[in-house]
Amino acid sequence: MPLLPGAEPYRHRGGPVGVLLCHGFTGSPQSLRPWAEDLAAAGFTVSVPLLPGHGTRWQDMQVTRWEDWYAEVERELLALAEECEQVFVCALSMGGALALRLAALHGPRVSGLVLVNPSVRSDTPASVLLPVLRHLVPSLPGVAGDIARAGATEVGYDRTPLHAAWSLSRLWREVQRLLPEVTQPVLLFHSPQDHVVSPANSELVLARISSTDVTERLCQRSFHVATLDHDAPEIFAAGRDFIRRLASAHTAGVTRVESDDHHG
Repeated sequence: MPLLPGAEPYRHRGGPVGVLLCHGFTGSPQSLRPWAEDLAAAGFTVSVPLLPGHGTRWQDMQVTRWEDWYAEVERELLALAEECEQVFVCALSMGGALALRLAALHGPRVSGLVLVNPSVRSDTPASVLLPVLRHLVPSLPGVAGDIARAGATEVGYDRTPLHAAWSLSRLWREVQRLLPEVTQPVLLFHSPQDHVVSPANSELVLARISSTDVTERLCQRSFHVATLDHDAPEIFAAGRDFIRRLASAHTAGVTRVESDDHHG
């Protein structure tokens, strides 16, 4: 199947600090492309993979499961870890769940997380019907394109494939279980006016993770896809500062250790 225009993955070879960006459920790298290009311009090595089943037509997503989506971002994390001294993970929506699982399971390979409206729990009581409903109805109306900024559009599916939605609910359970294992620094943005993912998702993340370096920021002027919305410039700037702060602290630490070794 040909890719939707703008849905292609993005890769940029930059400096020794890598950034992996994870897009959301039924979305595509297009929702993160401006952010990725901003990070690339700042000198980072950047990767935005296209998750399996995404970026073509919703029917292609029916045969994929959360394990497929996670395997793709894990593969990119390991590739970045091979060529970079440090790797940070930035994510939108369901990408946040994938990023949190990476952080929980890969520990020091992930130096920090920047999460935008992370999705880690169900916001609709009807989701309990998914195990049965997915065998009766192939899809429901889509969730892409929740953006306040006039003229901004998201490249994503106009239908939600229910086999995939059922698998997403299983990912949420898995990530909720792992949240206490997340110890990395976290910068979390969320939109009070999000019509896709409720603020309860961010509250759950902040309540359960074990990280001590945690910053919460509100995107007051944006809806769900805040990376394409009014607050995008603030997200990009704060994300850059967050990564630079932690990268310079790491470099200072390495220099200190080398200096101590030399004197020893």
